[in-house]
Amino acid sequence: MNSKNLEDKIKKLKEKEKAMILAHNYQRPEVQLIADFIGDSLDLARTSAKADAELIVFAGVNFMAEMAAMLNPEKTVVIPDPEARCPMAAQLPATTVREAKKKYPDAAVVLYVNTLAEAKAESDVACTSANSPQVVNALDEDTVLFGPDRNLAWFVQRRSDKHIIPLPENGYCYVHKMFTPADISLLKERYPDAEVLAHPECDPEVQQLATHICSTSQMLVRAKASPAKRFIIATEIGLVERLRREFPTKEFIPALETAICEQMKKHTLEKVYLALRDKKNVVRVPPRVAKRARVTIERMLEISGRAARD
Repeated sequence: MNSKNLEDKIKKLKEKEKAMILAHNYQRPEVQLIADFIGDSLDLARTSAKADAELIVFAGVNFMAEMAAMLNPEKTVVIPDPEARCPMAAQLPATTVREAKKKYPDAAVVLYVNTLAEAKAESDVACTSANSPQVVNALDEDTVLFGPDRNLAWFVQRRSDKHIIPLPENGYCYVHKMFTPADISLLKERYPDAEVLAHPECDPEVQQLATHICSTSQMLVRAKASPAKRFIIATEIGLVERLRREFPTKEFIPALETAICEQMKKHTLEKVYLALRDKKNVVRVPPRVAKRARVTIERMLEISGRAARD
Protein backbone atom coordinates (compact mmCIF):
# COMPACT_ATOMS: atom_id res chain seq x y z
CA MET A 1 0.00 0.00 0.00
CA ASN A 2 1.49 3.33 -1.03
CA SER A 3 1.75 6.36 1.27
CA LYS A 4 -1.16 8.24 -0.33
CA ASN A 5 -3.52 5.28 0.11
CA LEU A 6 -2.40 4.87 3.71
CA GLU A 7 -2.91 8.57 4.44
CA ASP A 8 -6.44 8.41 3.01
CA LYS A 9 -7.28 5.30 5.02
CA ILE A 10 -5.91 6.86 8.22
CA LYS A 11 -7.94 10.04 7.73
CA LYS A 12 -11.16 8.08 7.17
CA LEU A 13 -10.56 5.77 10.13
CA LYS A 14 -9.62 8.67 12.35
CA GLU A 15 -12.95 10.35 11.67
CA LYS A 16 -14.91 7.12 12.07
CA GLU A 17 -13.25 6.21 15.39
CA LYS A 18 -13.30 9.78 16.75
CA ALA A 19 -9.56 9.45 17.15
CA MET A 20 -6.67 11.86 17.62
CA ILE A 21 -3.10 11.20 16.52
CA LEU A 22 -0.34 12.75 18.63
CA ALA A 23 3.25 12.73 17.40
CA HIS A 24 6.51 13.77 19.01
CA ASN A 25 8.89 16.13 17.22
CA TYR A 26 11.30 13.23 16.63
CA GLN A 27 8.86 11.17 14.56
CA ARG A 28 9.32 10.39 10.88
CA PRO A 29 8.12 13.27 8.65
CA GLU A 30 5.21 11.24 7.24
CA VAL A 31 3.99 10.43 10.76
CA GLN A 32 4.27 14.08 11.79
CA LEU A 33 2.27 15.13 8.73
CA ILE A 34 -0.62 12.76 9.47
CA ALA A 35 -0.82 13.81 13.13
CA ASP A 36 -3.41 16.16 14.61
CA PHE A 37 -0.77 17.61 16.90
CA ILE A 38 3.03 17.57 16.98
CA GLY A 39 5.03 18.66 20.00
CA ASP A 40 7.47 17.93 22.79
CA SER A 41 6.67 16.03 25.97
CA LEU A 42 4.98 18.96 27.72
CA ASP A 43 2.96 19.95 24.65
CA LEU A 44 1.78 16.38 24.21
CA ALA A 45 0.90 15.96 27.90
CA ARG A 46 -1.18 19.14 27.82
CA THR A 47 -2.89 18.21 24.55
CA SER A 48 -3.69 14.67 25.66
CA ALA A 49 -5.23 16.04 28.87
CA LYS A 50 -7.61 18.21 26.82
CA ALA A 51 -8.17 15.71 24.02
CA ASP A 52 -11.72 15.60 22.70
CA ALA A 53 -11.39 12.09 21.35
CA GLU A 54 -12.40 8.56 22.24
CA LEU A 55 -9.20 7.04 20.91
CA ILE A 56 -5.68 8.50 21.15
CA VAL A 57 -2.96 7.10 18.89
CA PHE A 58 0.33 8.12 20.45
CA ALA A 59 3.36 8.16 18.16
CA GLY A 60 6.10 8.58 20.74
CA VAL A 61 8.03 6.40 23.15
CA ASN A 62 6.49 4.35 25.95
CA PHE A 63 6.69 6.82 28.83
CA MET A 64 4.86 9.45 26.75
CA ALA A 65 2.04 7.08 25.90
CA GLU A 66 1.82 6.14 29.58
CA MET A 67 1.31 9.82 30.45
CA ALA A 68 -1.51 10.14 27.94
CA ALA A 69 -3.15 7.00 29.34
CA MET A 70 -2.88 8.25 32.93
CA LEU A 71 -4.30 11.68 32.06
CA ASN A 72 -7.15 10.15 30.06
CA PRO A 73 -8.38 7.10 32.03
CA GLU A 74 -11.75 7.21 30.27
CA LYS A 75 -10.17 7.06 26.80
CA THR A 76 -8.34 4.32 24.91
CA VAL A 77 -4.68 5.11 24.26
CA VAL A 78 -2.75 2.96 21.80
CA ILE A 79 0.88 3.06 20.68
CA PRO A 80 1.61 2.00 17.08
CA ASP A 81 4.74 0.02 18.00
CA PRO A 82 4.99 -1.19 21.62
CA GLU A 83 8.75 -1.67 21.19
CA ALA A 84 9.22 2.12 21.09
CA ARG A 85 10.84 2.17 24.52
CA CYS A 86 13.03 4.99 25.81
CA PRO A 87 16.46 3.65 26.94
CA MET A 88 16.95 6.58 29.30
CA ALA A 89 13.65 5.89 31.07
CA ALA A 90 14.84 2.32 31.63
CA GLN A 91 17.87 3.66 33.53
CA LEU A 92 15.72 4.71 36.49
CA PRO A 93 13.52 1.92 37.89
CA ALA A 94 11.23 2.61 40.84
CA THR A 95 13.53 0.63 43.16
CA THR A 96 16.37 3.11 42.56
CA VAL A 97 14.09 6.03 43.44
CA ARG A 98 12.93 4.35 46.64
CA GLU A 99 16.50 3.67 47.73
CA ALA A 100 17.50 7.29 47.12
CA LYS A 101 14.51 8.57 49.11
CA LYS A 102 15.66 6.51 52.11
CA LYS A 103 19.14 7.99 51.81
CA TYR A 104 17.85 11.58 51.41
CA PRO A 105 14.55 11.65 53.35
CA ASP A 106 14.30 15.46 53.34
CA ALA A 107 14.84 15.85 49.60
CA ALA A 108 12.15 16.53 47.02
CA VAL A 109 12.05 14.10 44.10
CA VAL A 110 11.71 15.68 40.67
CA LEU A 111 11.65 13.27 37.76
CA TYR A 112 11.93 14.16 34.12
CA VAL A 113 8.91 12.97 32.16
CA ASN A 114 11.37 10.63 30.43
CA THR A 115 10.68 8.05 33.14
CA LEU A 116 8.27 5.17 33.43
CA ALA A 117 5.07 5.50 35.43
CA GLU A 118 6.43 3.26 38.18
CA ALA A 119 9.24 5.77 38.82
CA LYS A 120 6.97 8.83 38.55
CA ALA A 121 4.74 7.25 41.20
CA GLU A 122 7.68 7.54 43.62
CA SER A 123 8.30 11.23 42.87
CA ASP A 124 6.85 14.51 44.13
CA VAL A 125 6.52 16.19 40.74
CA ALA A 126 7.43 15.59 37.10
CA CYS A 127 9.14 18.03 34.77
CA THR A 128 10.15 18.40 31.13
CA SER A 129 13.27 19.88 29.58
CA ALA A 130 11.22 23.02 28.91
CA ASN A 131 9.95 23.60 32.45
CA SER A 132 12.53 21.85 34.67
CA PRO A 133 14.00 25.04 36.24
CA GLN A 134 10.49 26.40 36.93
CA VAL A 135 9.41 23.17 38.60
CA VAL A 136 12.53 22.83 40.77
CA ASN A 137 12.48 26.48 41.86
CA ALA A 138 8.79 26.22 42.81
CA LEU A 139 9.58 23.66 45.53
CA ASP A 140 10.15 24.41 49.21
CA GLU A 141 12.85 21.82 49.75
CA ASP A 142 16.50 22.85 49.47
CA THR A 143 17.72 19.47 48.23
CA VAL A 144 16.31 17.86 45.08
CA LEU A 145 16.80 14.35 43.76
CA PHE A 146 16.62 14.85 39.99
CA GLY A 147 16.60 12.16 37.33
CA PRO A 148 17.24 10.44 35.11
CA ASP A 149 19.29 12.74 32.82
CA ARG A 150 22.51 14.02 34.41
CA ASN A 151 22.99 16.72 31.77
CA LEU A 152 19.52 18.12 32.39
CA ALA A 153 20.33 18.08 36.12
CA TRP A 154 23.45 20.17 35.34
CA PHE A 155 21.32 22.57 33.29
CA VAL A 156 18.86 22.97 36.18
CA GLN A 157 21.62 23.39 38.78
CA ARG A 158 22.92 26.44 36.91
CA ARG A 159 19.48 28.01 37.17
CA SER A 160 18.68 27.19 40.77
CA ASP A 161 19.99 27.72 44.31
CA LYS A 162 18.86 24.21 45.24
CA HIS A 163 21.26 21.34 45.83
CA ILE A 164 20.60 19.05 42.86
CA ILE A 165 21.53 15.36 43.22
CA PRO A 166 21.46 13.42 39.90
CA LEU A 167 19.53 10.16 40.02
CA PRO A 168 21.03 7.84 38.83
CA GLU A 169 24.52 9.31 38.95
CA ASN A 170 25.13 9.12 35.21
CA GLY A 171 21.77 8.88 33.44
CA TYR A 172 21.83 9.98 29.80
CA CYS A 173 20.15 10.07 26.39
CA TYR A 174 22.29 8.16 23.90
CA VAL A 175 21.25 10.47 21.03
CA HIS A 176 22.23 13.70 22.77
CA LYS A 177 25.47 12.12 23.98
CA MET A 178 26.50 11.84 20.32
CA PHE A 179 27.18 15.58 20.04
CA THR A 180 30.71 16.70 20.89
CA PRO A 181 32.26 20.13 21.44
CA ALA A 182 34.44 19.47 18.37
CA ASP A 183 31.33 18.99 16.19
CA ILE A 184 29.81 22.25 17.37
CA SER A 185 33.04 24.25 17.19
CA LEU A 186 33.69 23.09 13.62
CA LEU A 187 30.17 24.08 12.52
CA LYS A 188 30.40 27.44 14.29
CA GLU A 189 33.64 28.11 12.42
CA ARG A 190 32.03 27.10 9.13
CA TYR A 191 28.82 29.07 9.74
CA PRO A 192 29.79 32.06 11.94
CA ASP A 193 26.42 33.75 11.37
CA ALA A 194 24.43 30.78 12.69
CA GLU A 195 22.72 30.51 16.06
CA VAL A 196 23.44 27.26 17.88
CA LEU A 197 20.37 25.72 19.52
CA ALA A 198 21.25 22.81 21.82
CA HIS A 199 19.01 20.54 23.86
CA PRO A 200 19.72 20.42 27.63
CA GLU A 201 20.27 16.66 27.38
CA CYS A 202 23.54 17.48 25.57
CA ASP A 203 26.78 17.33 27.55
CA PRO A 204 27.66 20.52 29.48
CA GLU A 205 30.58 21.27 27.14
CA VAL A 206 28.14 21.31 24.22
CA GLN A 207 25.59 23.42 26.09
CA GLN A 208 28.31 25.98 26.84
CA LEU A 209 28.94 26.44 23.11
CA ALA A 210 25.27 27.06 22.34
CA THR A 211 23.67 30.42 21.64
CA HIS A 212 20.51 29.12 23.30
CA ILE A 213 19.72 25.95 25.25
CA CYS A 214 16.20 24.89 24.31
CA SER A 215 13.70 22.09 24.50
CA THR A 216 12.40 21.06 21.08
CA SER A 217 9.34 23.31 21.41
CA GLN A 218 11.57 26.20 22.48
CA MET A 219 13.72 25.64 19.39
CA LEU A 220 10.64 26.12 17.23
CA VAL A 221 9.76 29.32 19.07
CA ARG A 222 13.31 30.64 18.79
CA ALA A 223 13.57 29.82 15.09
CA LYS A 224 10.39 31.77 14.43
CA ALA A 225 11.30 34.79 16.56
CA SER A 226 14.99 35.13 15.75
CA PRO A 227 16.24 37.49 13.04
CA ALA A 228 18.92 34.90 12.24
CA LYS A 229 18.62 33.07 8.94
CA ARG A 230 20.79 30.09 9.82
CA PHE A 231 20.71 27.70 12.78
CA ILE A 232 22.82 24.77 13.95
CA ILE A 233 20.50 22.29 15.67
CA ALA A 234 21.85 19.93 18.34
CA THR A 235 19.02 17.52 18.90
CA GLU A 236 17.42 14.52 17.18
CA ILE A 237 17.18 14.85 13.40
CA GLY A 238 13.36 14.69 13.36
CA LEU A 239 13.12 18.24 14.67
CA VAL A 240 15.43 19.52 11.93
CA GLU A 241 13.00 18.13 9.35
CA ARG A 242 10.08 19.88 11.03
CA LEU A 243 11.97 23.18 11.26
CA ARG A 244 12.81 23.05 7.56
CA ARG A 245 9.18 22.38 6.73
CA GLU A 246 7.77 25.15 8.88
CA PHE A 247 10.40 27.82 8.19
CA PRO A 248 11.41 27.31 4.54
CA THR A 249 13.13 30.70 4.25
CA LYS A 250 15.64 29.79 6.97
CA GLU A 251 18.47 27.26 6.96
CA PHE A 252 18.72 24.51 9.57
CA ILE A 253 21.96 22.57 9.85
CA PRO A 254 21.94 19.37 11.91
CA ALA A 255 24.84 19.26 14.34
CA LEU A 256 25.04 15.57 13.43
CA GLU A 257 23.20 13.84 10.56
CA THR A 258 23.31 10.54 12.45
CA ALA A 259 21.57 11.87 15.59
CA ILE A 260 18.65 9.46 15.23
CA CYS A 261 16.51 7.98 17.99
CA GLU A 262 15.91 4.47 16.70
CA GLN A 263 13.09 3.94 19.18
CA MET A 264 11.14 7.00 18.02
CA LYS A 265 11.54 5.92 14.43
CA LYS A 266 9.85 2.56 15.04
CA HIS A 267 6.48 4.13 14.26
CA THR A 268 5.48 4.09 10.59
CA LEU A 269 2.38 5.12 8.65
CA GLU A 270 1.37 1.48 8.35
CA LYS A 271 1.67 0.94 12.10
CA VAL A 272 -0.39 4.09 12.75
CA TYR A 273 -3.06 2.73 10.40
CA LEU A 274 -3.08 -0.68 12.11
CA ALA A 275 -3.31 0.98 15.53
CA LEU A 276 -6.42 2.83 14.38
CA ARG A 277 -7.93 -0.21 12.68
CA ASP A 278 -7.25 -2.88 15.29
CA LYS A 279 -6.93 -0.82 18.50
CA LYS A 280 -4.13 -3.13 19.59
CA ASN A 281 -1.18 -2.21 21.78
CA VAL A 282 -3.44 -0.49 24.30
CA VAL A 283 -1.35 1.35 26.88
CA ARG A 284 -2.26 0.32 30.41
CA VAL A 285 -0.82 1.47 33.72
CA PRO A 286 -1.77 -0.36 36.94
CA PRO A 287 -4.43 1.77 38.70
CA ARG A 288 -2.44 2.19 41.93
CA VAL A 289 0.66 3.34 40.00
CA ALA A 290 -1.39 5.52 37.66
CA LYS A 291 -3.13 7.30 40.52
CA ARG A 292 0.15 8.26 42.19
CA ALA A 293 1.99 9.11 38.97
CA ARG A 294 -0.92 11.21 37.68
CA VAL A 295 -0.57 13.49 40.71
CA THR A 296 3.05 14.26 39.78
CA ILE A 297 2.10 15.07 36.17
CA GLU A 298 -0.86 17.22 37.19
CA ARG A 299 1.34 19.08 39.65
CA MET A 300 3.83 19.76 36.86
CA LEU A 301 1.07 21.04 34.58
CA GLU A 302 -0.26 23.26 37.38
CA ILE A 303 3.19 24.77 38.03
CA SER A 304 3.73 25.35 34.30
CA GLY A 305 0.31 26.91 33.93
CA ARG A 306 0.90 29.17 36.90
CA ALA A 307 4.26 30.29 35.47
CA ALA A 308 2.64 31.03 32.11
CA ARG A 309 -0.05 33.15 33.81
CA ASP A 310 2.56 35.06 35.82
